[in-house]
Amino acid sequence: MPASIPSDGESMHRPTIAVVHASVGSGHRAAANAIAQAIEHLRGLDGVPQDVQVDVLDILDFGKIKFDGNKTAAAFTGATRPLYDVTWRFTLTGRLLWGGGSAWSTLMFDSFDEYVQKAQPLAIICTHITAANVAVGARMRTKIEYPVVCVPTDYEIEGFWPHKEADLFCVATEFMAETLRPRKVSESAIEVTGIPVRSGFGDSVSRDMVRERFGLPADKTLVLVMAGAALPQPYVRFRAAIEETLPYLRRFEDMHFIFLPGKDKSYADHLRSIFSGMKLPNATVMDYVDDMAALMHACDLAILKSGGLTVTECLCAELPMLLLGKAYGQEKSNTVMLTSFGASMHATTSRELVMQLTHLHDNKEALHGLLVNASALRRPDAAADIVRATMRLVGVPCERERHFAEFYWGGKPAHAR
Repeated sequence: MPASIPSDGESMHRPTIAVVHASVGSGHRAAANAIAQAIEHLRGLDGVPQDVQVDVLDILDFGKIKFDGNKTAAAFTGATRPLYDVTWRFTLTGRLLWGGGSAWSTLMFDSFDEYVQKAQPLAIICTHITAANVAVGARMRTKIEYPVVCVPTDYEIEGFWPHKEADLFCVATEFMAETLRPRKVSESAIEVTGIPVRSGFGDSVSRDMVRERFGLPADKTLVLVMAGAALPQPYVRFRAAIEETLPYLRRFEDMHFIFLPGKDKSYADHLRSIFSGMKLPNATVMDYVDDMAALMHACDLAILKSGGLTVTECLCAELPMLLLGKAYGQEKSNTVMLTSFGASMHATTSRELVMQLTHLHDNKEALHGLLVNASALRRPDAAADIVRATMRLVGVPCERERHFAEFYWGGKPAHAR
């Protein structure tokens, strides 16, 4: 997908939809790519122009000050996690709320104004709060009209989304809609679509064929241990709890554990060395897997952190979840949502993890119960639904005001933070 300002004349004569994320972890980018993929699939349908140009942009590329969003995110994974938790849960989530404004664009992102002037986008779909605020600011500063669609990629909404200036919030659940109503977001500006994931996770596949392709046993309960991502730092505590569990895996004779270290080759080699020394028969370490959708479909349980995109992929692939670790910020909200639905189990320590695995090993019907409960949250067509909802706003006239920074008083929050 293109990720730069189009050259003069390139997109001036083509209708353009911008899907804007921020490279803070991998989830926001994955959601943006899923939406872009849906736009491509809907060319010529549901109001999407046949000749549409799709620009997938990282808003941090437009900043006056360049910084690494991934490193910044990693800074909140150690001793600062409780501070981040307080900030995420309580900043502008009560009665005093953030409405939006041109502040972010004026101070940091005036080069995004140049993009808007050249691209003249039909709409801007945002999967990160910075992207949404900059899109709102660019609209105010350039006076070019387009809808701004906000797509939170977790199961609760933080306070820095541009509430009053956004044209549409596409949220995962009705619970999130209840959060937005006291923030005076109109009912017409809220749509429960789910969180967007790439195509493939909601497809039907032959589990036996996929297991054979990956060289996995056909007669075992396959447990996917998702222990790696683009950023290794958030997985330090997760991996520590997993390693404390390794001596107990042998007892789960009907289970086979598949460890995914992501692109972390040193951790993969470390695990292989441990399993070789233990002569552990029911564990496999895989290198980076491109076709995660197929692998998820082939498995019976995932052990993972509660990142918004990853848990949504599991929901769409109908893969029961066991969330591991004490969660903060958005991951805490994700954990609360999933466990309150009975759509996942949760363990904070290795001792709890062994206990939960023992229960699932001895009571396989419990896995089916998790699947039934998770069906209420499963929305594999979210990306397409977001695109359709966006296109209904294109060309609709709207009165706009200009603010550098707008704060306002909302109603009593629907949910205790």
